Parts: sequence; structure tokens; C-alpha cells
Amino acid sequence: MNIREEIEEIESKFLHPRACKNSDSEGRLKYEEKEDIRPPFQRDRDRIIHSKSFRRLKHKTQVFISPTGDHYRTRLTHTLEVSQIGRTIAMALKLNESLTEAIALGHDIGHTPFGHFGEAVLNELSEIGFKHYLHSLRVIDKLENNGKGLNLTLEVRDGIVKHSKGFGDIFKKSNMSKTLEGQIIRYSDIVAYVNHDLDDAIRAGMIKSEEIPPHLIKILGDSKRERINTMVRDLIFTTKKHDYDYIRMSEDIYSATIELRDFLIKRVYREEEHSAEKSKIFKILKELYEYLLENPKEYVEEFPEEDSLEKRVMDFIAGMTDRYALNLYKKLFLPEPWAKI
Repeated sequence: MNIREEIEEIESKFLHPRACKNSDSEGRLKYEEKEDIRPPFQRDRDRIIHSKSFRRLKHKTQVFISPTGDHYRTRLTHTLEVSQIGRTIAMALKLNESLTEAIALGHDIGHTPFGHFGEAVLNELSEIGFKHYLHSLRVIDKLENNGKGLNLTLEVRDGIVKHSKGFGDIFKKSNMSKTLEGQIIRYSDIVAYVNHDLDDAIRAGMIKSEEIPPHLIKILGDSKRERINTMVRDLIFTTKKHDYDYIRMSEDIYSATIELRDFLIKRVYREEEHSAEKSKIFKILKELYEYLLENPKEYVEEFPEEDSLEKRVMDFIAGMTDRYALNLYKKLFLPEPWAKI
């Protein structure tokens, strides 16, 4: 028995019957021999961490565009917070931590520069449309590894593409991951962002602590730590109470979480959406998009060969970090200072 088989044997004895064990995996899009050390979901986690797309998340906007403060969240720090919350829930429920972590680390890997603004702009510019969760699959299947993709397991791919809920219901049976681990990340995502976005909004002066509705403080807690603890504990014990039929919150905590999200929509997300910065972002991405369609050779990859130039231009723009997009725009459209030495 090799090390991977020993780990899988431990999983069969320790994990909950509803857990998705490594030995249960339905495999990958392209067949690969199993390793003698790492189980499949651990390999997926490692492939994501070592990918270029994952590293670029550190310079992609979460909510606030190009913040100058050191403590505002980026898309990478958001991803790490989702991973930490997800692993805590998975461990407490005796579900598969490696699968949960792999889904968490890959769930936003297809995000654009400038956060959801960038996504909205690309979706508006192209008739093809753009959704970051669908693009995440494209990144891991076709774009990473010089066009070879990461060839992740079907379970990780399912969790990534089904994590997104927009501003709709967290629980929606038609779009729930087939694994409990994937469902954990759908919840962990909102637990992370409603708390860290509120924290960042207070730091930015958009909201004062005393403006948070008092009844939400009473239900969820008076600090980020208390609120996360309330939500996580509720997810764990409510799921156990209902015998693991699916990952769920109690009605009271679910309602309070959604109300806190709605408070942020009104006071933060829509304020940012109507800020002067959005028109600047639209101008930058639109002009880059049009330029690259006319002048693709220097920048746009020739793979995947079966896809249109428009699709490949979208791939290139979506892969940009905020600062790369700003620097490329400056290079292409703004005059360089002239100096005589």
C-alpha cells in the first residue's frame, strides 16, 4: 500500500459517509495515472496554487479599485479567507478538507481586473458575454499551462462553476454543487465577503460602525470575528441537525446574513458602481478591447486555436491585473514624457 492509498484508507474510516472522498472521484477530463503520494484533490489544490492565474489574484480588485492602504482586501486575500472558513466547516463536519480547499482556491481564478466592474464591462462589450465563474473553468481547462489546462477533477470543476450566486439566493437547488464540499464554498464565499467588505467599507469611511442595523448586531455580533463565528457555527450545527441533507443555515441566521448583504449592496456596492471610477474603467477596457481586436499579434495568444479572436482577446483582458491594465493603457494611448539629456 502506497502513501496515497494509506490516506484514502484513513478517509474511508474517518470522514462522514456524505463526504466526497478521494477514492470517490469521478476522474478528470483527460485520464491521468494516480500518484503514489498525493490523492487527486490534493493534486488539484497544488496545481491551482502554482498557476499563474492564482498568483495574479494578488493584484486584482475585490471591491475598492486600486486601494492605497495596505490592509484592504484583494481578490487573493478574499480567496484565502474563503479557504480558511471553508476548511473550518469541512473539518468540523468531517468532510473532505482537500476538496474544499481546492474549490476555494480556484473559485475566483477567472475574475477580471477591477473586480465585478471589469466583469460587467466585458459582458457588455462582447456579444459572447462574460461570467467570471464560467471563465474560471475556461482558465483551468484551456488557458493555464500554456494552453494545456490544469486538468482538474470533475468534483473541483463542479464546485468552482457552482459557487457563484450573484445577489440571489445562497441556496438554490438548481445551481448547487453535487458535493457538500462545493456547497460549503458557496456559503463560505458570502460569509467571507459580507464581513470583510463591511470591514473595508468602515476603514474607507463609507460606513460608520453605528450605522449597521442594531438588530443585525444583536443576531450576528458586534465585530467581524463575532459575525463570522456566528455564521460558521450556525452552518455546522444546522447541517448536522438536518443529517447532512445539504449545507444549510438556520432561518434566522440566513435571513440576517442576506439582510447584511443587502445593506452592503445599498451602501457600498451600488455607491461604487455609480462612482466616477466606473466610467474610467469602462473607457480603459473598451479601448484596450478595440485596440487588441485590431492589433492582436503582440499580445493575444494564438490558443485555443478553435476559438475566435474576440474570445481570445477576452481571455487576455480577463487575465490582466489592475495594474497591468493601467500600464498597458498608458503605454498604448498616453504619450511618453520627452526629455533631453
